[in-house]
Amino acid sequence: MSDQPRTTTGSYGSYDNNPNMNSSNNNSTSRQTVKFLTAATIGVSLLLLSGLILTGTVIGLIIATPLLVLFSPILVPAAIVIALAAGGFLFSGGCGVAAIAALSWIYNYVSGNNPAGSDTLDYAKGVITGKARDAKERAKDYGSYAQGRAQEATQGSY
Repeated sequence: MSDQPRTTTGSYGSYDNNPNMNSSNNNSTSRQTVKFLTAATIGVSLLLLSGLILTGTVIGLIIATPLLVLFSPILVPAAIVIALAAGGFLFSGGCGVAAIAALSWIYNYVSGNNPAGSDTLDYAKGVITGKARDAKERAKDYGSYAQGRAQEATQGSY
């Protein structure tokens, strides 16, 4: 079975991988050539376009640099104020969204809709309640122990 030539079908039809068939090799080579030329043309065009954009950016910076230097005492503080104001608005808006989300979650939890994470909250509440109960019992036991020791100490002193 390994001595037989392999036949492959692709999106362009079927062709044999038999070295004796020259038409399929020529067809495959011409397709590869067309693909290479297309890719090279697109690559060169994009490279030229990026070079033109880089040149335009450098020329724009050369022209704008004197203006930026002249107006920098005004522009730098203005940019800082604008950045701080924008940051303040974004932070305020984020806090507002977080507050609305938290209130919505609390409302859903109280109304019994079981929002995401409520099972974890219930588990944590159970663990904390159990630990508090254990601490209360230990405190009560220790109080009884301390009271007994105090009575022994007072009875021993008579």
